[in-house]
Amino acid sequence: MIQPPQLSCACGQVHLQVEGAHIVSVECCCNSCRAAGARMQALPAARQVLESHGATRFVLYRKDRVRFLEGTDRLKEFRLTPEAKTRRFVATCCNTPVFLEFENGHWLSLYGCLWPTGTLPRLEMRTMTGDLPPGVVLPDDVPNGKSQTLSFFIKLLGAWVMMGLRSPKIAISNGTLQV
Repeated sequence: MIQPPQLSCACGQVHLQVEGAHIVSVECCCNSCRAAGARMQALPAARQVLESHGATRFVLYRKDRVRFLEGTDRLKEFRLTPEAKTRRFVATCCNTPVFLEFENGHWLSLYGCLWPTGTLPRLEMRTMTGDLPPGVVLPDDVPNGKSQTLSFFIKLLGAWVMMGLRSPKIAISNGTLQV
């Protein structure tokens, strides 16, 4: 297996390394990811987050296979609402979205914009396409699930079993980002 590349924010001050195979490579079309993506890519000098059809590109990795090498002091969390079960982390040095974490989840959804050109894992599926507004036409290159598909959950469950049913905590707390 080819070792995945070192990932970084746009300006190179935040670095992370992923190890081993990813869980799944997806585009999420849910309302929350589209709303958060629109807000994050509107930040000054931010990278493009949303695909042309409104989806957000993620590569999911087990938490125990992601290593933060430097720049965690530049990461701030962003939640759509104070009650949100998801938190997104943005590198404040250049406003690059880095990852999304589900409360009590065993994986991180890493933003596709972190991968160097030509190294992003192949797209495997789209999820939550039922949330897209009427008239959006999706390519038929991969499965386009109206919600999270059974195969999506099987991949997540398999990764969790391989982790011994653990859900490591991500201890990054540098405040919140108002987006």
